Amino acid sequence: MDDLNESTIKLIKETLEKIRPFIQRDGGDVIFDSYEDGVVYVEVLGACVGCGLIETTLYDGIEAILMEEVPGIIAVRLKQDKEKMKAELAKLKEENNKNQVE
Repeated sequence: MDDLNESTIKLIKETLEKIRPFIQRDGGDVIFDSYEDGVVYVEVLGACVGCGLIETTLYDGIEAILMEEVPGIIAVRLKQDKEKMKAELAKLKEENNKNQVE
């Protein structure tokens, strides 16, 4: 990991620590998972899991603050979305390879 990426991750974690008390006040929590290609992946816990307002909290709250505080952040997504995107990409690649063989 390069120094720029390490300093970005440190700043992401510090910023999330400032946000967490507000989320914890409502019985939820958010923790850093990873940072890849300008996208921060987080995991939500407690009351946030299955909450109907998670998209508002994620995009209008967490994402907006991180994009303002941390240079280079282009989006914030849930950890499980990263796994889904990787699975979908693998499926598309598999289908593409299959079509090339036929």
